[in-house]
This record gives sequence, C-alpha cells and structure tokens, in this order.
Amino acid sequence: MKFSTLLSMTTALAFAAMPLIAQPAEAQAAKKIKIGFVTTLSGPNAAYGQDMKNSVELALEHMGRKMGGIPVEVIYEDDEQKPEVGKQKTEKLLQRDKVDFVAGFIWSNVLLASYKPVVDSKTFLISANAGPSPLAGEQCNPYFFAASWANEQNPMGVGELLNQKGVKKLYIVAPNYAAGQDMANGVKATFKGQVVGQDMTKWPDQLDFSAEISKIRAAKPDAVYVFYPSRWGVQFYTQYSQSGLKKEIPLYSVFTIDAVTLKLQKDVALDTYFGLFWAPDLPYASNQKFVGDYKKKHKDTPTFYGAQSYDAMNLIASAVAATKGNIKDKDAVRKALEAAKFDSVRGPFKFNKNHFPIHAIYQQEVYKVSDSEYDIRTISKIIDNLEDPNASKCKM
Repeated sequence: MKFSTLLSMTTALAFAAMPLIAQPAEAQAAKKIKIGFVTTLSGPNAAYGQDMKNSVELALEHMGRKMGGIPVEVIYEDDEQKPEVGKQKTEKLLQRDKVDFVAGFIWSNVLLASYKPVVDSKTFLISANAGPSPLAGEQCNPYFFAASWANEQNPMGVGELLNQKGVKKLYIVAPNYAAGQDMANGVKATFKGQVVGQDMTKWPDQLDFSAEISKIRAAKPDAVYVFYPSRWGVQFYTQYSQSGLKKEIPLYSVFTIDAVTLKLQKDVALDTYFGLFWAPDLPYASNQKFVGDYKKKHKDTPTFYGAQSYDAMNLIASAVAATKGNIKDKDAVRKALEAAKFDSVRGPFKFNKNHFPIHAIYQQEVYKVSDSEYDIRTISKIIDNLEDPNASKCKM
C-alpha cells in the first residue's frame, strides 16, 4: 500500500473518531414553531373553545405571528368534550402533525386522558384551563405546565372569603368528576367553619338541581358554595333564584359566572359572591391590551378561558425567545418555561416547583351596566401569592 493512501486512510479514521462540535444555538433554530391546541369547538360548550381560539389568535397577532422571530403555526383540534376523542386528537397532533407543543384543554377528565401520551413523548404540554390535582401532586412532570391554576386554588380563595364574611355553616354542591371533586376540596382546605352538607351531582347529564336545593333549604346553612361551569351554572343559578333561597342564603361560587353565562344569568347573578385569579378590569398593561383589543375585534368581553389561553401563548413564546428557537434543547426550554418571563394578564405570576402558578385570588361581582348589559368587576384581593396544596407531593 502506498504511503499516500495509508496517510489518507489514517486521516479519515482520525476525523471519524473526533467528537462532533455542537453547532451554535442560532444554527439549530427551528424553521417553524408548531403548536397543537385541543379544546371544545362543537356542542353546547363550543362558545368557550371559540373564546380560547379567539384569544390564541389575538396573542399571535400581537406577536406578528412569530415567536422569537420564528413563524408559528397553530393546529386546532375539537375534543367534543369527550376524553376518548381528546386523547385521539392529541395523539394525532403528536404522531402525524409532529407538533412542538401541545396546549389547551378545558375539561379535567379530557386532560387526564390525554396527558400520558404527551409527556411520554417528551413534548411540552401547557394547560390553558384544566388543573387536576393529581398533575399538581404525585403525577407532576417536567413536561407539564399549567398556564391557568390548580383546581383547588380559586376555591381556596373563596374559602378565605367565606371566613372574612363570617360564614360558620356551609353547604357545598358540585359535579361528580375530577374538577368538581377538586373544587369541593379546595374550599374545604381554607374554610374554618362547618360543612353541614355536600352533594356531588351526576356529570354531565344532570341539569335539574331541585332535589339539592330542597336539601339546602332543610339544612339552613349560612351560605352555599357551588362549582358549575357553563350551562350547568346557568341552570343552578336560575333554579336557586326561582326557589327564593337566594334572598335568604348567600350564594358563593367559582367558574360559574363568566362573560358567556352572564348573557343568560343576568339578574340571577347579581348579589352573589365569587372569587377568581383574573378579571377583565385588572389594571395591568398586558390585561388592558388583551381585553381592549379583544373587545374591538369581537365586540364582546373575553372569559377567563380566553385570558388563560392568551397567557399560554405568551408563555410558550417566552421559552422560544429565550432559547433562540432551539426547541430541541428540552432542558433549556424547560428552564425558560419555569422562568415565566412574560407579562401575564393576571399580573404578578411565577411557577411553583410543580409547574403550577403562584398568584393572587380576587373577590369579584356582577354589576348592571344598563338594562340589557352586565359585566364583572373586581372588589378586592382576597389572598396574595397563593400556592396550591398539592405542590408538597410533587417530587420534581
């Protein structure tokens, strides 16, 4: 063998044995950011999914449809409010669409069904609503973040509000599914009085609450606490008002009054108490821009579902920008998400170790703008920097 040939072979082997030099982060930047967004876009609760979609689109408009200078594509999927459909649509986003992030999810049972395929694929999952307690505790995961709240947090605020109002005896009514159970447990975590009754109603079929209202009348509590979203909340509030109990026993709630239900609840929502992490009138610049531009575009007030979705997009954008688009670097993306360097519509915001927010809860009320128009306003801050009780169970 010639010396020149041997030298060439030796040189080639030497180069093959050398470790690859990592390219700069800029060279590894994605050409497009793909986000799968799962929500309810059909059926009686489609208004909430549409509000979330409207808010995602508004966030993208505010960003120039780019995150960290990189074009963004959002693929929307309809879960039909069915866990099995939500899981199927989520797997489609992962396997066929190859999305970089999965976000959305209104319902806790739908999120729980879709959760494992996402985190097992090491794709970041950003909840824009549901915050079931298992995911905040024992099942917390480095790839899961809640841009909304833990299910117990807002009820914990209402429990403290009940204490401030001097309530001693409380009756609880909620639907018997994951979120309903968490919402009942949350108020009991901070309420210092006695729970004199609790009914967990059939979900999602039950829309007649006359039996529960009769039991409330017999128990004679100082107050009633309910969690009923969407049409269930409209029905409960209507029946409670028609029973005459609203004038006798104050009604407290979470997630039962919003810009959509208020169009139907109207006067029956007046003179009730509720607590939430966000309201359309919060004074923060990001919130004023979000609400103001939403109203201009859609001639309507956004709901908290929309506010959380707007935050979810800005959270993802903050991570893309911080990593200069190198979203394949999962550790860097995770650290950037944990830092939460974005202006939340709720004001001060940070993540606990379980990737659920630490934030304030506000007392809110419905007021009458005119004979035909109703709105929601903030009364006071109930509690600040509230952590959910499951964080201690998270082993991250």
